[in-house]
Amino acid sequence: MHTRFRVCNKAMNVLVLNLTRFGDLIQTQPVVSGLADSGCRVGLLCLDNFLPAADLLRDVSWKKGFPGSRLLAALDRDWRVAVAGFDDLRRCVQTEFAPHRIVNLTPSLPARLLARALAPAPDAVQGFGVDEFGFNADTSSWAAFLQLASGHRGASPFNVVDLFRRAADLRHVSPRFALRLPDAAGPKALTLPPEAEALFAAGAEQGETARGWLGVQLGASEDRRRWPVEHFARAARLFYQEQGMVPVLLGTSSEKELARRFAAAYDGPLVDLTGRTTLPQLAVILCRLHLLLTNDTGTMHLAAGLGVPVAAVFLATAQPFDTGPYHAGSLCFEPDMNCHPCAFGADCPHGQACRSAIPPETVHAAAAACLAGEPMPPLSGARVWRSVVGDDGLMDLESLSGHDSEDRTRWIRLQRAVYRRFFDGELGDGESVSGLEGLSREKGQRLREVLTEAHELLFLMERQAEVLAARPLPVMQTKFLATCQRLGTTLSSEHHLEVLGLMWNFESQSKGDRLDRLVALVQEYRRLMRALLAVLR
Repeated sequence: MHTRFRVCNKAMNVLVLNLTRFGDLIQTQPVVSGLADSGCRVGLLCLDNFLPAADLLRDVSWKKGFPGSRLLAALDRDWRVAVAGFDDLRRCVQTEFAPHRIVNLTPSLPARLLARALAPAPDAVQGFGVDEFGFNADTSSWAAFLQLASGHRGASPFNVVDLFRRAADLRHVSPRFALRLPDAAGPKALTLPPEAEALFAAGAEQGETARGWLGVQLGASEDRRRWPVEHFARAARLFYQEQGMVPVLLGTSSEKELARRFAAAYDGPLVDLTGRTTLPQLAVILCRLHLLLTNDTGTMHLAAGLGVPVAAVFLATAQPFDTGPYHAGSLCFEPDMNCHPCAFGADCPHGQACRSAIPPETVHAAAAACLAGEPMPPLSGARVWRSVVGDDGLMDLESLSGHDSEDRTRWIRLQRAVYRRFFDGELGDGESVSGLEGLSREKGQRLREVLTEAHELLFLMERQAEVLAARPLPVMQTKFLATCQRLGTTLSSEHHLEVLGLMWNFESQSKGDRLDRLVALVQEYRRLMRALLAVLR
């Protein structure tokens, strides 16, 4: 495990780096608020095209846009111009904000190098960094897990917001995900385009029985992660007929064709705002809604941060346990299919059947019951989850459709309980985690076999290390390294343990400069194997 250190004190400037997508930037809010609650002055460096979204974040004392695309374009034309532009940015950060510490939440190599370049000292980077040789140097097992799990679907039992917070070492600070309301983001943010206001007025006039607004986000980052337009239209028709909610179409200009298809399939009043709003204006609109019906999108995260009720559909590689809305009471819908979620980059052998698997009637029934505060009706055709805060203080999901007893759900629960203690350094010798249900015999057997072999390899490594410490012979070094590699291969051979295998490879390499550090890591992983075996029996 990595050495933990305090993030900040009351005299410290902490610069948060998040150079990823809009949704990830919005989900940085609890890290920013946690640092501010710890007494720090917080700065933010994000991609320049998302700088308007940063205006919606609370507790940011200073912000700057990173001109990534312009620097890359300059690099193609003349590398000296790109270097000069980067140097100007570095001087600006140091002059205007002067960070004492960097919290980097972006695991890409450019972001790691940028964090090191902006830090006042090499050890002043937290989260994702690089060492003096240019190799990855994550400052905690939480950060390492965040990067590795993000590329393996179904691997993470933790919401990415909680992973951000743990990577920033904010485990002892209560999470606060509350974006700035539009009226606090300046007068321009409150002003909608006249045509948008006119559309709202027209929608209200057409919907004589209108009793509210239903936001509809039709787009997604990929087509395979997008619920069919016809399903959105069927659900919206039910919300209008039974709850009197007029749909408000949201999205970018590139999604206007989806809006056209929705209008053709939906028979009733609607407000089409696709391509008509800025990000601050989108926040204004979201605050008018009674419910947002959406795919897994940045708009979903924005709504969650504004406290807007959300019903979100997760398809293909998207799953709510890691990227679900960070707001208690939100609803998440998954296809009830064994192949979901699918792996990144894999071709679907089922013709993307998951896209049409979730019935609009199920989505409407669950959301309508939640909005009305009524008992949940029987739900079929989907895994339906509601966001809750777990006993461990992390965001969790409770099943509304009877899927808590499935092996998939139980394995997520087991990982969540054991990994949290492991990453926090709280697993003691012989300690077991109680109150958890094991897996079915068939599923648990394969995991027990792999974990038992891994435990035996770790025991062998301890004995080999004892011999090495006494007599560091080349032949024994070769055997020790071979056992180390075999452990990573053994864990990675089982899909459900693949991330652990990758973590072992990364952490053992990062501690390979000293035998005592590597032995301590071996002992920690032995405790982890014992804890997992105990809950699987």
